[in-house]
Amino acid sequence: IMPGKVNPVMAEALIMACARTMGNHVTVTIGGSRGNFELNVMMPVMAEAFLESVKLLAGASRTFTTRCVEGIEPDRARAQELLERNPSIATALNPYIGYDRATEIAKQSAKQGRSVREVVQERGLMKGAELNRALDVRTMTEPGLPD
Repeated sequence: IMPGKVNPVMAEALIMACARTMGNHVTVTIGGSRGNFELNVMMPVMAEAFLESVKLLAGASRTFTTRCVEGIEPDRARAQELLERNPSIATALNPYIGYDRATEIAKQSAKQGRSVREVVQERGLMKGAELNRALDVRTMTEPGLPD
């Protein structure tokens, strides 16, 4: 249908293994609900479903890793560019320039397709180490409070 299209078969296979595992989980759950005291006549089907899930997930994870994930290299420069152009990072500027100005920065950045950093610097609101610290995405995504 589409010349040159590469089907995502490894991802689809992993999704199928996950779907089967979810079904097996239902089997184990129902089996567990049928037990009386220490005797559960559903134990064989529960064990079979559980062990099948373990085998499926182990195999699918291994295959997905070797045939799809290994060798992937991030384009760090592009990722940084996309992060810098994302208006949502202007939220981190609130303590420095206030909510209203941060909102203006976010809107201008989005409208003009420019980075939040560029807009802040152009307006002369912040610069240097302070701006770098405020817009450090790693700090924004780690637990804890900024210094």
